[in-house]
This record gives sequence, C-alpha cells and structure tokens, in this order.
Amino acid sequence: MSESYSAAYAAAGVDITAGYRAVELMKKHVARTMIPGVTDGIGGFGGLFQLDVAGMARPCLVSGTDGVGTKIRIAQLMDRHDTIGIDCVAMCVNDIICCGARPLFFLDYIAIGRNEPEKVAAIVSGVAEGCVQAGCALTGGETAEHPGLMAPQDYDLAGFAVGVVDRDKMVDNARVRPGDVILSLGSEGVHSNGFSLVRKALDVENVDLNEWSGELGRTLGEELLRPTRIYVKPVLAALQAADIHGVSHITGGGFYENIPRCLPQGVTAKIEKSALWIDPIFRIIQRKGNVSEHDMFNTFNMGTGMVLVVAKEDADKAASALNGEGMGARVIGEIVPGGEDRVVLC
Repeated sequence: MSESYSAAYAAAGVDITAGYRAVELMKKHVARTMIPGVTDGIGGFGGLFQLDVAGMARPCLVSGTDGVGTKIRIAQLMDRHDTIGIDCVAMCVNDIICCGARPLFFLDYIAIGRNEPEKVAAIVSGVAEGCVQAGCALTGGETAEHPGLMAPQDYDLAGFAVGVVDRDKMVDNARVRPGDVILSLGSEGVHSNGFSLVRKALDVENVDLNEWSGELGRTLGEELLRPTRIYVKPVLAALQAADIHGVSHITGGGFYENIPRCLPQGVTAKIEKSALWIDPIFRIIQRKGNVSEHDMFNTFNMGTGMVLVVAKEDADKAASALNGEGMGARVIGEIVPGGEDRVVLC
C-alpha cells in the first residue's frame, strides 16, 4: 500500500488513490498541448509559462473564464465525456480572441461526486483537444471529489485561459463605423449556451437521445453534444490579413446581447436574416418548445458562432484568410448609423 493513503478519508467518500490514477491517465493527453513557453510538467503546485513578448511594444495579458453549464447533463445522459472539455476551452479562448489575444495556457477545474479515473481522463482528453485546437498549453488543473454535496455520477467543469496581445494592436470598438460589413463564422450547432431551455424544449430526460433524426442527419444526442467550435486560429489569420474593427463571440444572450459588445455608441448592426445559415436544430427547438423568434435570437447563436466587423474594402481579404483556415465566412449585414436598437434583424 502506498504511504499516501487515508482509510479514514476513503470512509468519508474521498479516494485519493483514484486521484493519482486519474492524473496518470491524463498525462498523455496533457502532453499533446505542450508548446514553447511551458517550463514544467503536470504535478507541480503551479503551472509555469515563460512569456515571449518579442516584437510587442506593449504586451498585455488577457484572461477569460467560463464553464459548460447544463450541457453536461447531455454528456451524462449519453455517458460520453470526451468532448465536453472542448466546450470548456472554447468558451474561454473564444472570448479572449475577441480583442485579438493569442491564448497561451489553460487550466481546468473538475468537481465530481465520485472520482472515476477513466471518466476524469476522458473529460481531460477533451480539454486537451480544445487546447490543441486553440494552440495553447494545458498547464494544470484540479479535480475535487465532493461526496455528500454531489451525487456520485455528477460533475461540473470550468476553466480559464490566459492570452497575450500587443496593446497597440488590440481589437476594440473604436474604429467600427457605418459602412463596415459583418461577417458570420458558422457554429457547430448549439455550442454551450441555452441548454436549460434546450433541455426543457426537447424534454431530453424523456426522449431517446440515440434515436436517428433524418432532419438532423444524426441522433439528437450526437447533435446536442457537438462541441463548440474554436475560432482562435481563423480569427488570428483574419487579423493578419485584413482591417478587422470588431469581434464578438455569440454566446449566452445570442445576437441581441453579444453583437453590441463590439459596437460603439451611435451605430447599429443591421442583420439580413436571409443571409444566415440557421442549423436545423434551432428550428426543432423553436418548434417543439414554442419559442418566439426574438427569444431564439436572444438565447442561441442561431448558426453564427462569431461575427467579425470589417472594413468593407477588406471583406474579401478577411473571408479569404478565414476560408484558408477551413472557416467558411459569409456577409450577413452591415453597420449603419444607430438608433435606439443596437441590433436589427430584417
């Protein structure tokens, strides 16, 4: 028996040896994320990262934190836990890329009722995959067993990302002006927002999530578990190629809350609904939940996971850069002189 074992702690519901086993299982996933700057491996008290600011006049660190919300319930119902970590990374790095920050490293936090090493390793495998897609390192994390507070099968997942941007090149809303065009970057379905409404509208506790849907081209469970798309590399490419004036991540609050976050006062985002590609899942949610169009656009991304506001003369260059990163982009509207409404759908 290892010296690091407590029979009393185990009797209270916490198996520290399961934690050690989980760390061993996740090491191979963490190793995939190692990038220049990481100066220590998993297991220390703090993750070390040596920042390279060469070529930056005024380096500025940018941080973002988020969780996955009740989408985790879908993972539990499907008993599939290897994609939910991608969502967690995406929700953080997609936020910090909105100001042009390149993600450097990520840390996660898993609270779980009972530590099942294979389940924890599966969750972390998704986190690692998200970090690979974002080009950042997974430098640490924490798994906390919560017997008595959470049911044995329950868990929650959150994390945070830190990135860097040259303050002189930071994207803000100061240069957004009438005549700019709005580019849509497509989503992978619902992403990770509005799942309390999704679960209610679709009655997920009482339907067969493994039943094939011809309308979706996959099962409902597969559709709802599609991980949030990570936009870091495409947006960085667009920033290099074109004059980008604003970026918004379309998360909770949908169009009406998130697009105004990249707009200055005095302008309005005019969106052409006919230009949008609205994934079938949103039509199903709206129909089965009897949800108004306004509430749909005020809750979900509706097929647009991110928008870029770009100078009209640079729209083609931006789209070309995005397409080069495998990210189809389409013009969905323009910036017009503002009225009372910050976003208008027409």
